[in-house]
Amino acid sequence: MAVITVRQALNDAFKEEMKIDPTIIMMGCDIGVRGGPFGITLDLMNMYGKDRVIDTPISEPAFVGACVGAAATGLRPVAEVLYSDWITLGMDQLVNMAAKMRYMFGGKVHMPLVVRAPFGAGGGIAAQHSQSFEAWFNHVPGFKVVAPIEPYDVKGMMKTALRDDNPVIFFEHKRSYQLKGEVPDGEEGENYTVPFGKAAVRREGTDVTIVAYSMMAIRAKKAAEELAKEGISCEVIDLISLLPLDYETVMNSIAKTNRVVVCQEANLRGGMAGDIVSEIIDRGFDLLDAPPVRVGALNVPMPYNKGLEDLCIPNEQKIKDAVYKVLDNK
Repeated sequence: MAVITVRQALNDAFKEEMKIDPTIIMMGCDIGVRGGPFGITLDLMNMYGKDRVIDTPISEPAFVGACVGAAATGLRPVAEVLYSDWITLGMDQLVNMAAKMRYMFGGKVHMPLVVRAPFGAGGGIAAQHSQSFEAWFNHVPGFKVVAPIEPYDVKGMMKTALRDDNPVIFFEHKRSYQLKGEVPDGEEGENYTVPFGKAAVRREGTDVTIVAYSMMAIRAKKAAEELAKEGISCEVIDLISLLPLDYETVMNSIAKTNRVVVCQEANLRGGMAGDIVSEIIDRGFDLLDAPPVRVGALNVPMPYNKGLEDLCIPNEQKIKDAVYKVLDNK
C-alpha cells in the first residue's frame, strides 16, 4: 500500500485510465499547461498531448456542451468545472441534454461523460465559490452523483466513472486535496475500482447512526471519537455514492441503533439530508425511537469573514449537538 493525497489519487487515476483508453479526453480552463487550479491534471498534457488535454476559454457553456457532443459521438470526455458554483452555466447542456440523451434515443446513444465539480466551503472563498449543489443533480434522472473523500475511494471511483456509459457528476471537496490515505500500489493499484452505490462504515457503534458524505464524513468520524469519550457510541456511515445511494447499509445500521443523524455541508434547506431522512422514514419508520435530525449549513450565502464562515459551516460540535438532541428522546 502507498500513502498518497486525494490530489495524487485523482492524477494517478487519470494517468492510468488515459494510458489504456485513448478515447478519454479532458476539457477545462487551465487544465493543460497549469495542471488546473488545484494541480489535479498536472503533467497530463505532457504525457498525452494537447489534443486530449484541452485548455479551453473561460466558457462553461461551451466546453461542457462540447463534452456532451464528444460523449454522444464515441469519446469519453472529462469536463473540469473550475468551481462547482459555475456548473450553473452549463445546466442546460447537462440537465436537458446529457441526462436525457440515452433515454430519448432509446439507448442507442451512450453518454460516458464525467463532470469534475470541486465544491464545498472553507478558506474564505465567499458566496460565489463555496456552494454545494449535489442535491440538484440527485433530482435529475439520468445522472450518477458521487462525493468520495478518502484517497482509496477517490481513485477507485474515478476509474469507475471513466469506464461508465452514463454521465457522472463527480464532486470533489476543495478542502480535501491534501488529505492522505492508503491506496493499493503496483499492478493492484492500477486495476482496482470502487463501485457506485456502496457506502462504507467508517466507525461501528450502537447508540446513534451518523450518515454523512464528503468532508462531513471526516467531521462525523471526529465527532464520534469525541462522543466515545462521553460514553456515546456512534456508527459513522460514509455514503461515498449519492446516486445510487446504499440505503441497505444505512437501514441495517438504523435497525441496530434506532436513531439517526444525517449530515451535509450544503445549506440545510432542500438538501440531500432531507431527502435521505424522507427515504429512511419511508423504509423504516418503525425502526426509529426518535425523530431523525439533520445537520447542514445555515440558509444564508457563505460569508467571506472567517468568523462568520465558521458560524455557517457545520462542524464537529454541530454534529455532536445533533447526537445529543436525538438521544434526548431516550
